[in-house]
Amino acid sequence: MKPPPFVYHAPKNLDEALSLLNQHSSDAKVLAGGQSLVPMMNFRVAQPAILIDLNKIKELAYIKEGSDGLRIGAMTRQRSVERDAKVANRAPLLHETVPHIAHPQIRNRGTIGGSVAHADPAAELPTIMLTLNAKLLAKSQKGERWIEAESFFVGLFTTALEPDEMLVEIRIPDLPARSGYAFEEVARRHGDYAMMGAAATLTLDESGKCKDVRLVFLSVGETPLLSSFASKVLVGNKPTPELIQSAAANTDIVPSSNIHASERYRKHLANVLGRRVLTKAYERAQQG
Repeated sequence: MKPPPFVYHAPKNLDEALSLLNQHSSDAKVLAGGQSLVPMMNFRVAQPAILIDLNKIKELAYIKEGSDGLRIGAMTRQRSVERDAKVANRAPLLHETVPHIAHPQIRNRGTIGGSVAHADPAAELPTIMLTLNAKLLAKSQKGERWIEAESFFVGLFTTALEPDEMLVEIRIPDLPARSGYAFEEVARRHGDYAMMGAAATLTLDESGKCKDVRLVFLSVGETPLLSSFASKVLVGNKPTPELIQSAAANTDIVPSSNIHASERYRKHLANVLGRRVLTKAYERAQQG
């Protein structure tokens, strides 16, 4: 199938793009890497009247270090994030996760901002943004605002962005001292959408007790799921294998059955992957 007719714009700078978005608002879609939007248009799941192509806006493609963390422009290719030494140093969980995204050909074109704004609950990047407590910069002609990752993902393929707003930057804070991280997923083949995935960060205090933990699951509902249960179990305690097992057994997770796996099996995967990422994050936190 082919998409229905649309008007195509290719702005050369951010101001021009925001002006077009302000003019056409809910009738428009912005095109980043196109790895999700173009197939949706071909199947007529998405039918924008106006398409605003961001690929000529070079100012949105960058990876910069700051005093409080890492700043990544929304049009930065996933392959660039995967290979960047600054990402490996300042955001190792993101560095470890990106190779799990689809295939190199997809990552060559796909952008970090495009994936996050698309808000697919089975995608890796929204889960990592929530795990790392990232902040997302939205801009429109009216101004700009920072949105916490916990408030950004509001439903299936739905974010807190207004119709005239565009995601332009992602800011990832540094992990505190004595922190560890981990990501794992299970898919039928590498590059397929995961049947289940989990990411975690864990921070220890000076006595070796858990000071903070974030356990997030992908492919369990309409948004990435942050487990409040894991925090209740682990914070203030030493993460023993028994406590980690208990924290991973999240009764709040009720994944639906699909053609790939039953609800029972996906629930089992969530418990196993939750235990694995918490264990690995704890081991890394102990190593400093």
